[in-house]
Amino acid sequence: MNNNPNNVRIATVQWKMQLFASVGAMLAHIDNLILEATEKGADFILFPELFTTPLIHLIPHTTGPEAIMKLSEYTDQFVKHFNEQALQNKINIITGSMPIYEEGIVKNVGYVCHRDGRIEKYEKLHITPAEESLWGVKGGNSLKTFDTDMGKIGVLICYDVEFPELGRLLAEGGMQVLFVPFNTYNVHAYMRVRICAAARAVEDECYVVISGSTGEMREVANMETNYSQVAIFTPSDNNFPANAIAVESGLNTEELIFGDVDLAKLEHLHNSGSVKNLKERRTDFYSLKKL
Repeated sequence: MNNNPNNVRIATVQWKMQLFASVGAMLAHIDNLILEATEKGADFILFPELFTTPLIHLIPHTTGPEAIMKLSEYTDQFVKHFNEQALQNKINIITGSMPIYEEGIVKNVGYVCHRDGRIEKYEKLHITPAEESLWGVKGGNSLKTFDTDMGKIGVLICYDVEFPELGRLLAEGGMQVLFVPFNTYNVHAYMRVRICAAARAVEDECYVVISGSTGEMREVANMETNYSQVAIFTPSDNNFPANAIAVESGLNTEELIFGDVDLAKLEHLHNSGSVKNLKERRTDFYSLKKL
């Protein structure tokens, strides 16, 4: 466990979509990734958006909204398991996202499982046309930063990172690391997420971590193809990598990659950067507020 609050080691998962024989088999695969992250000293591990969807093939004769409703019945079990793993391995787990059914609707949500045992929920606010038309998923209404033992973080699920207002609101709340679990089906969708995630790192003066899925899964509708290259993006200024990328995976290969980020560099950037995107906003001319 890292005892320096400025130096943070982050693991991000490039997950292979595959047909697991059982829920237990998927959980065992997850445990192996968490164990590797723990053994290599990670403070955080990030999983992708909707990574449990392979389990739909275990639910016979279901498609569309019925399938995602049935899949949501597994979510409590996964959250409980992630919480146990966070406590056991002393690692903060960002669970990607999973469907939940509450108040009569299905939402796309995830959880921050802190290594001290706390659990906090985040929601996808902007739902893609495919999610809504094929599964009937609805957007949530919660956006906030999370205080962790290794700094203040935010989470935006996939499409949400394409709306710069959300990142800016989190930055105004003190966010230092933004986690973005995503699921994209082709290079165009992936590039939208990647480019916007990198932009958030520059304009919000933070680190941005993305985690996605790869592989073909023809047996599950809306998950037939998955395209991914995961990475950790940095601001673009002195003291940061020239390409503003701390680390990135290969393309469409299952991997767990690690990056070390220095929170002290963010404070220096805020106060002494070549440009100061947060401080030099023309708030006399425009403003942003959460309703």
